Amino acid sequence: MNSFLESFYANGALLVMWGALIFHLLIPIPQSAHPIYYWRRLAIAVAGKVNQPTSTAPQQAFSGLLAWALFILPTIAVLLAMQSLAWQAQFYQLALLLLALDWRGNETLTQLLIRGLSKEDKAYVRTTLQTSVNRETSPLSLIGLGKASAETLILGYSRRVIGVLFWYGLLGGIGALIYRLAMELARSWSPAQPHYQHFGKPALVAFSLLDAAPQKLFALLIMIGASRQSITSAIEQSRTWHNPITNWLLCGYANKFGLSFGGPAMYDSTKYQRARIGGKIVPSAYHLAVLQKDIAWRIYIWLMLQSTIMMMIHKGF
Repeated sequence: MNSFLESFYANGALLVMWGALIFHLLIPIPQSAHPIYYWRRLAIAVAGKVNQPTSTAPQQAFSGLLAWALFILPTIAVLLAMQSLAWQAQFYQLALLLLALDWRGNETLTQLLIRGLSKEDKAYVRTTLQTSVNRETSPLSLIGLGKASAETLILGYSRRVIGVLFWYGLLGGIGALIYRLAMELARSWSPAQPHYQHFGKPALVAFSLLDAAPQKLFALLIMIGASRQSITSAIEQSRTWHNPITNWLLCGYANKFGLSFGGPAMYDSTKYQRARIGGKIVPSAYHLAVLQKDIAWRIYIWLMLQSTIMMMIHKGF
């Protein structure tokens, strides 16, 4: 393991990371042409074949486990095999990290949501938001749309940027891409949707294991500069949030800016009651802009910290 890490960092891992970020921000891959788009479509198509509604709950869960293994394990084997055949290891790592990152996509989505909320155009925000969430957006009021938009913005950046960078730092481009692919499977087969209630649990558990460390570390980072009261409230409210992986992050931001998150969420006509967290301020277009700016600064700090750690490892400290 030590020899692998030494080889990885000696091959310009830090330059690859910054190069991928620059390329991604300057020349993003169109969403409709991105391999991730076809990965999601394939995941839904496969689930439609193997997830039988007449099967028992254990059978559906086992089918979900086999489907997850069918997607992830051969992908890891192919990526490892291609790594040994790559002409230049740095370009190969660069390509994988580019496929995993989605900073620009989150920026674009946020700008569209800010535009719709500023005009109080509920139909526009519902349509825009529906492409990025599994929950039903059609019954959401302007208040609900503001909450959903803020939650989507925070989780989008924390997973598609921070989570990807975290796993790149540990396991290179392969680690970053596998994390992103696992995230897309967990989203495509989300157990919050009734027809994936059992089938999607293995994918969710696997992704939660990958997602826990970057989410918790980023949550600690965003609380820098927050008041003691907001930190205390965030810790208390995190115990009531349904997702133990994202509870620190969402409760932290909700209390830091006094924003109201949570409440009922509808998935395929099934209503789920979620805890209400944060303050009493309903997120608006202005608050989305503030959140985006704050998250961007936290990502820059993360990049500096990760770059420093990678340099120290390369030098043998």
